[in-house]
Amino acid sequence: MDNWSKWVKWSDRKTLTGINYPGVYAIVVSDDKIESMSFKYTPEIAYFGMTNSKGGLRSRLKQFDNTISGKDGHGGARRFRKKYPKYDNLIKRLYVAIRPFECDSSSILPEDLLIKGKVAEYEYICFAEYVKKFGKLPEFNDMKRSPKG
Repeated sequence: MDNWSKWVKWSDRKTLTGINYPGVYAIVVSDDKIESMSFKYTPEIAYFGMTNSKGGLRSRLKQFDNTISGKDGHGGARRFRKKYPKYDNLIKRLYVAIRPFECDSSSILPEDLLIKGKVAEYEYICFAEYVKKFGKLPEFNDMKRSPKG
């Protein structure tokens, strides 16, 4: 669906094609084995995030991992850590899918800047699609339901 990767286990995220580019990512906490399944909007999506950083999705997901494992640096991941304080238990149930946007994130060429703008827009498209289907934001994007603590 719309150039998303398939779902992969959190521990396999570095194998995703396009992970070095900017993009949007979705995270699911599930007891079901969903690896290799196609991305779709599902109520189990707990978080959408995005990055336009030079390190791409790889760097942003590393920040997320650092935070859920007890360090700091990612606000959404702090909300996860509050609900799931035991890292080893969480990552057994954590899956990620990415929607990379191919561009040079360090470039100031108009075409690259426009693509980076599309990344930010696409995150909000994901929020809107999720809300249309489920009537609320994903749990950890909703700061009222899930404060950083």
